[in-house]
Order: sequence, then structure tokens, then C-alpha cells
Amino acid sequence: TVMDTRTATAELGWISFPANGWEEVSGYDENLNTIRTYQVCNVFEPSQNNWLLTTYVDRRAAQRIYVEIRFTVRDCASIPSVLGSCKETFNLYYLETDRSMSDGIKGVEYWANAPFLKVDTIAADESFSQVDFGGRLMKVNTEVRSFGPLSKGRGFYLAFQDLGACMSLLAVRVFYKKCPSVVQNFAFFPETLTGAESTSLVIARGSCIQNAEEVDVPIKLYCNGDGEWMVPIGSCSCKSGYEPDNGNVCRACPQGTFKSSQGAGVCQQCPLNSRSTIEAATLCGCRNGYYRGDMDKPEDMCTSVPSAPRNLVSVVNQTSVLLEWHTPRDTGHREDLSYNILCRRCHSNERRACQPCDDSVLFLPGKRALKDNTVEISKLRAHTSYTFDIQAVNGVSNKSPYPAQQLSINITTNQAAPSVVPIMHQVSSTSRSFSLSWPPPEQPNGIILDYEIRYYDKVRHEVNETCLFFETPNVILEGLRPGTGYAVQVRARTVAGFGSYSKEMLFQTLTDDEYKSELGQQLSLIAGSLVGGVCIVSIVAIAIICSRRQYKESVYGDKLQQYNTGGEVTMRPDMFNGPTPTVTFPTLSEGHSSPGVKIYIDPYTYEDPNEAVHEFAKEIESSCVKIEEVIGSGEFGEVYKGRLKPLGKKEILVAIKTLKVGYSERQRRDFLAEASIMGQFDQPNIIRLEGVVTKSRPTMIITEFMENGALDSFLRQNDGQFPVIQLVGMLRGIASGMRYLAEMSYVHRDLAARNILVNSNLVCKVSDFGLSRYLEDEDTSDPTYTSSLGGKIPVRWTAPEAIAYRKFTSASDVWSYGIVTWEVMSYGERPYWDMSNQDVINAIEQDFRLPAPMDCPVVLHQLMLDCWQKDRNARPKFHDIVSMLDKMIRNPASLKAGTNNIGLGPPHHPLLDRGAPDLSRVSSVEDWLTALKMSQYRDSFLLSGFNSLPLVTQITADIGLKQTSSIAIVCR
Repeated sequence: TVMDTRTATAELGWISFPANGWEEVSGYDENLNTIRTYQVCNVFEPSQNNWLLTTYVDRRAAQRIYVEIRFTVRDCASIPSVLGSCKETFNLYYLETDRSMSDGIKGVEYWANAPFLKVDTIAADESFSQVDFGGRLMKVNTEVRSFGPLSKGRGFYLAFQDLGACMSLLAVRVFYKKCPSVVQNFAFFPETLTGAESTSLVIARGSCIQNAEEVDVPIKLYCNGDGEWMVPIGSCSCKSGYEPDNGNVCRACPQGTFKSSQGAGVCQQCPLNSRSTIEAATLCGCRNGYYRGDMDKPEDMCTSVPSAPRNLVSVVNQTSVLLEWHTPRDTGHREDLSYNILCRRCHSNERRACQPCDDSVLFLPGKRALKDNTVEISKLRAHTSYTFDIQAVNGVSNKSPYPAQQLSINITTNQAAPSVVPIMHQVSSTSRSFSLSWPPPEQPNGIILDYEIRYYDKVRHEVNETCLFFETPNVILEGLRPGTGYAVQVRARTVAGFGSYSKEMLFQTLTDDEYKSELGQQLSLIAGSLVGGVCIVSIVAIAIICSRRQYKESVYGDKLQQYNTGGEVTMRPDMFNGPTPTVTFPTLSEGHSSPGVKIYIDPYTYEDPNEAVHEFAKEIESSCVKIEEVIGSGEFGEVYKGRLKPLGKKEILVAIKTLKVGYSERQRRDFLAEASIMGQFDQPNIIRLEGVVTKSRPTMIITEFMENGALDSFLRQNDGQFPVIQLVGMLRGIASGMRYLAEMSYVHRDLAARNILVNSNLVCKVSDFGLSRYLEDEDTSDPTYTSSLGGKIPVRWTAPEAIAYRKFTSASDVWSYGIVTWEVMSYGERPYWDMSNQDVINAIEQDFRLPAPMDCPVVLHQLMLDCWQKDRNARPKFHDIVSMLDKMIRNPASLKAGTNNIGLGPPHHPLLDRGAPDLSRVSSVEDWLTALKMSQYRDSFLLSGFNSLPLVTQITADIGLKQTSSIAIVCR
């Protein structure tokens, strides 16, 4: 209410005009209460126009005003002798303004011209007569009118106009409507005025009460024109740790109770083995020795770790053991009990002499998270002591600061049959026989007593098998059919019995025509040895050790597996400087360090990665580095061309990798890890690290600058512009760098032409040592790298065992090198073209291999095929590859398309000048070698199965004239 005259007893002070119009008088209402009223009754005079103006009314920001008027009107019919025009109505007006009017504003001119707005003409529902039943009877009318919208001033005046009525204004009440403040749905809504129209809805925004949080937003109510709330939208609810109280208050949970989530729920008592010592607890903490698992709910009880398993027993069967145990007495009140198996191989009874078991040990059904109380462990070593620990774990074992409870047992394996023979090699072949050899099993598990060979005719699909026994790892199978493929298997025997057969391998005899042709060549060679002397025999001896078996084409050519003799020996030209050549055979294995060669250290083994950076990389002052232009972008930031001016040294061009702004600590660690890797390498075909900048921003890795960029794009830009020997020289540089990495026991994992950089002299250098990031991080979007077993792998360049089992070794790098060779010879063509990565995997599994690129020499494609052997042990080592490429470079004729002979040249050797030895008394291979002064090769001949002179002729048949000529030039 902004004005109310119902209880006023003092003068109201309203303005009236003319003076004989409205008159303020005191009177009584119907309840005989004293009131102040205005009345007018000039009905006997014509042309009445009487105005009454209220005092100024402050509207208090209301947009719509309501006026309640209580009045009485005399019935015109009850007034006798009315001369004028009698009325029973009056008019209501209002005037908006910012300031009150002066009391002196009066006069006809003002009233006639004032900008009043009419609200309504008000008529009485009831009128009264002067006399009724002997006395005066008042009939009071009450009318309510509203007006708006108000917006032009702070307040307003009301005006009443009488045009000739006999009436009294008993009371006037002026008010506006509002919706009161309210708490609804745990939200407070402030007092809100109604809108400008009676039908308006005014939005009121609410706010959550104390200790409540929003559930749905926005939170609002609508205030209608009658001052009533309606249409609630959104709500709040008591937050975790608080419960509702009478719907208007969120009360804190008392001690010993908790409420874990927001909502209408009430506080609960703490679960078993937990407590809360504060009010408004959202979670009850576990008591000492009790924990909650990662997947447990707040209302779940706290549980403990299990005790150790019980009653562990073992059953040893040769190199297998079956372990069984009973469930722990105390499972920690949980149902997610499982077991872990820890295996250690021991050299003595002391635990300190034990070491973790090899990866080859097989656990069935597994060794982690076992649900059953039994496990079978196989592929152990014979006559070896093992310790097995059975750990009982549950969902809170990882929360306990103490190690899991476990039960241990010591066992010793028995003697066992040998493991499988890994591979067989065909040494020679005739039309009726072929000679085979094989390496001993990787795990002989004792002394090999003999070998059993079984074979059958694969061409005629005969199922009858022939079994033979031999004490040495070689055999000559005779009485075979010409031009026929035979399936052959071998197994070894110890005192413990036979091992399993090797996988079935297919070998081919020569046709009669092929054998006659080869026999003629053999006779020529034998005659040459009798006339020429020692050199041809030397060639044969070297060929036994150095040469690789060549296979004949047959109807099974697409199915025959090609096997290498393995254990290839490299003969270096610098070994033949003296007048009498002396052949030595290096025994260094790929992947093992020779004297003076460092072993690579993984920077991720450092607790602080910065320590590895400071140990392997030189810190460079940022003032010595000048960035010139962007040449690319890397995973972590931009790559720039720039200049490095070390103090006191000549300025050089460099490549600068930068770490982008906003990096995480992990990104910085991975970024600098590549520098820690490169800093350990020092070889002409490995990208050289100049240093790092870590003490200022941006963080930088600085390497030598390679003018021609990545090898793949460089080749595509220069398609067909290089001679083959130039390409082989580039391949030789890559192989040399990889040989260095293999000797350091470093596996690159991402060898590809895109990761080989080329300088202005066409020297190729291996770079990009960061694939470990792809194997750990799933976020990369590079389509070259495809997910496999939880990591990212460059499928087109990766060996099958690395894709399937993530078995990365130098042998898998050799596979990748074969792909690089194909990229180089095809001038940057994409391997496997537009085949999908999955199609590539399927094709390789089905023995598909990339064909030779256009104009590619046969020897280079054969090198690729050797690198792509499915058996990784059959692939050449990097030092073998370097040696092969050196031979090609020394003999460019071997690189002509369509040739497959390395080192062609005149069959001349200084030994030929010594004259022929006396072979008249030769009756055995040993006599023959002694006569030729080559007795140092006796063991090599006998171990290879050549223990008779007729077999020597089979060697020459397999090697062929072309290959013996190539060996002759190597000797020379």
C-alpha cells in the first residue's frame, strides 16, 4: 500500500477546485469510526466541473497501480426540485510526474489543460435516499480500478472529477501487487513486483539456499499479475554431507554419519570398519588396516588384504610343474580374490642367486589375476631349481603399504626331452638325393643321442613315411624320385626320450636334365682343380661356409620355403693383403657389443630424465643459436633451419627442433629423451647431435643440418636420376648406421625412408629415435602408425612378429631395412601401394612379398627377400648386409638388371701359379684337402656332411660355375 485514508483522522490536504466544489469534512463510516471524507453535492446548480487532486504518491517502482475507492452516492430521484443535471457517477484520472506540484497551482486553466489520463468513469452499484424508515441509511460502494504501465516518473497524482453528483469519498487506498519472497525446491526467490499488465508474468531468478547445489538450471519462478508464484523451473538439493530438514534447510550430517552424494537422501551411519569425526562428512574414512578398492562405493564397508594361500603342493613332470593350493583363511571380506605367480630360476639354494624366469616359460591359464587355485607351468629348463611364489591379492591389495601375502615353494625339474629343431637347411641336391643339415635344439636338455628323420613324397601325396636315425645333425636322403618335392621332419633324442618333430619343410630333387647339366659343370670344376691346383679347392671350402643355397624352380616354386644355411660368415677384402691368403671367420653376433663398443642406455631408466640429458647431451647457450626459417613441424613443435656459433669455433648450419609453448612435463621428458638417445651415438651414418638448450625458452634440440631432407621425398623429387650403384652406395650407408646401432644393442623400431636424412653429398643418415612415444601414447593421429596390441606401429615397415607380439629386435629392424631398400629402388614409392594396413598384415601372413621395382637388379631383390624371411633367425645380420653391398659396389657388373651373381671376374688367383699338387694317392676328402694344403677346412667339410669325394661334386653342382667365379674374385 502506498496511500490509505481509511484510518486518517487529520486533514488530508488534497487540492480542490473550485472552492465551492469538493469539501473535506469529518464523519463516520458504517461502523461509526471517525474518518476524513470529501463530499460534493451541487446538484441544484448547472454545469458542474469539480476536481479533487490527491497528494503526490511514490509508486516504488511498481509498473501497475490499483485504486480502491469507498464512496456513497445519493439517488437523483430522491432529490426534489433538481434544477441542474444530476449525476450518479464520477471520473478517476492519474498524472505521472517526477516531482510534486505546488499547492498554489490552481485555476481553471491548469485543470483544463493538465495532461491527466483517464482511468475510468465509476458508477455506484447502490445509491441511497434521504429518508428510509425514519432515518438515514448509508449504502457504501467499493470499487477497484488499476492503471499502467507506469514508467515516466517516480510517482503520480490521482484526480477525481465530479460533473454534478451528490456523493462522498469515504476512503481511498492506493496499492500495487507483488509476489513475496519464498523458499521453494531449496532455492530462495526474492520479493518480485508484478508486471505492467494484469496478465504479465515476471521471471524471478532463484539462488540455492546455504549448503545446497543446483540440480537443474536455470532456477526460476514466474510471478503473475495477482502476485502469485507459478510455473517453477529448475531446482536445488542439499549437497553431499548435508540432508534436508523440513524442505527449507540443509542440515550438516552429525559425526558418525555421512552422505556421499548430492540429493534428497539423508545421512547414513558409517559402514563397518570406518568412521567420521567431523560434521558434514561425505565419506567415512577406513580404520587402520582396512581399505576401499578403486571400484568400491562410499557406502561399502572397508575391507582388508587377504592372508597367504595355504597348503601349496607341486607335481613335477620333467620340465613342467603343476601347482595347487588352498584359499587363504582370511579373504579380507571381499569376493574379488585372485592370485599372482612369481617365478625365479635359481643357481643355488640362496635366494640372492635367483633371477626372474625367461619369457619363454609358459603359464596356463596365466600368471596374473588367476581365479582358480591351480596353474600349470611348462617350458622350464631341465635339471634346474626354481622358486615359485603364490601371491593372494584382492581389490585393496594395491592400497596396502605392505607386500602381498604369499606362499613359496622350491622345486627342481627332471630330465626332459629336447626342444624342437628350429630349422633345416638343404646343403646340396641331385636327381636322386639331397643332403640336409640342421642346428641342434635350442634347449637340448641333456646330451643328444641321435636324430630321427621322417619324410614322404609330397608330390604324389603319399602318406607312407620313411624314418631314419642319425647321430650327427646332417643326413643324405637317397633313393628319391627326380624332380620331386619331399616333406621332411626331424626330432632329437636324449636319455629322456624324443622331442617333438620340427615343422614340416619341403625340399626338391633335381630333374634328370638338371642333374646332367650340373654334373657336367662338376666334372669341369674337378678337372680344373687337378690342372690349376689349390685355388678351386679353396673356393669350394670357402663356398661351403660362405655361400647361400640356391633353389631350383619347380611346379611348387610358389610354395617352397627358402631356407638359408644360417651363420653366414663375412670375408673382408682387407684380409687378403699378403702373398698367401689367409681366411678368418669373425664370430661377433649381431646385437652384442664387441670390445670398445658402448652399450646403449635407455634414458627412461633414469629416475630424473634431466639427468640423462645432462649425461649424454651437451648444453648450449641460447645466445650461440640463431634461428633463420621454418623447415617443418614435429610432434612437439616447429623445426627450423639455423646456425650454431660455438665459442671459439666456426659457425655451422644446424637443424633446430623446438618444444611448443604450453607443454606438459611428460612432453618435455619425451622431447628431451630423443636427445638423450642421439647423444649416445657417434657414427658417420647416424644423425649427429650438436647439443640441447634446456636452461632457457624455448627448449631446443640441435642436430647437424641435412640439406636434402628426408630420403623418401628426395628420391621422389629425383625419380630415375641416379645410377644403380649410387643407390646401392646410399643403401650401404644406411646399413652401416644400422650395424652400429645393432652393435650397441639399440633397436630402432621405425626404420623407414622418411626417417633417413640426406646431406648435400648424398650421405644417408639414420634419424628419428622416438617411436617409443608411439608405442605408449594413443593420441597420435598419424595414419602411418596403426594401433596394434595397445600401441602405435608403422605396419608397412614392421616385421610380422613385431606386429603380432611386439617383439622388436635387430632382426625386425632388418625386415624394415628390406622395405627401405624397396623404397630406394622404387624412388620413394609407398610400400604396398594403396593397400590398407590390415590388408598388408593379411598378405604378409599369406607369404606375399613385394615384387622387384622396375629395373631393380636381381641381387638387390634377393637381398630384400632375405630380409623378409618369416623366421627372424633366418634373416641376415646387418654386418652381413654391409658385406654383401660392399661386394656389389666392388663388382658393378653384378648390379645389371637380370643378373644374380656377385663379384663376376676373371678366375685368376695367385695360388694358380703354384702348380698342381700330386693327387694320385688321394682316397678321401681329408687326403684331398691335405694335398691341396687346405687341411684347416677339414672340420668344416665333415660338419657339413661332405665326408666323401662324390659328395664334393654335389657341392659344386649346387654352387654353380657363376658363384665359384664370384668367390674366386673375392679371394683375389
